[in-house]
Amino acid sequence: MNALETLERIAGKIAPGPLPSFTPAHLLMALEVISRETVGRVRLSNILGLGPGVTRTLIKHLRSEGLIEVSRSGIKLSDSGTRMLEEIKLFISPGIKVPESPLTVGSSNVAVLVKGASSFVKYGMEERDAAIKVGALGATTLIFKGNRLLLPGVNEESIKGIQQIKEYLTSKLMPSEDDVIIIGSSDDERSAELAAKTAALNLVKRCMSRERLA
Repeated sequence: MNALETLERIAGKIAPGPLPSFTPAHLLMALEVISRETVGRVRLSNILGLGPGVTRTLIKHLRSEGLIEVSRSGIKLSDSGTRMLEEIKLFISPGIKVPESPLTVGSSNVAVLVKGASSFVKYGMEERDAAIKVGALGATTLIFKGNRLLLPGVNEESIKGIQQIKEYLTSKLMPSEDDVIIIGSSDDERSAELAAKTAALNLVKRCMSRERLA
């Protein structure tokens, strides 16, 4: 089972009762936080914006999958968790903060890069809807082609006249041909990051589904 399927299974219904109140994107964010520092449950709860009970369940599920180790000093990634996160990074980059611009729709913005997914993007509506579904204001999708950043379905460079933003995005995310950049926008950084990663995971899921049907 690949990393994306594992995230979805952990976030899904695995026992009788209500679904956990967290998503695959929350799990990805949790793994990234834990990879950077050994954290306690309270701090992880605050970072993710989840209640104590939900965070406790999230930790329990990650631990049962062997992805984290929990001790008195805090929570850290296991070797399996480290390998899984590295696998995810092969197709979804960590998020970066993005300044407000005509490309964004919120005061807080976070961008992620999805490798080689341009052919699976239609007009960016699916990414926008995924972002709104998790409480964000929206998402902007950009495709990198011929050293240009394009809006889906538009041949002209999307950020013509905003060279500074283009240089910022390309220098930070270092896209290659046919990569996709998704910018999640919200009123706070945490929601913006959740939006970007939710949209990115949904895009990768579509890629995998269509490749299996091919």
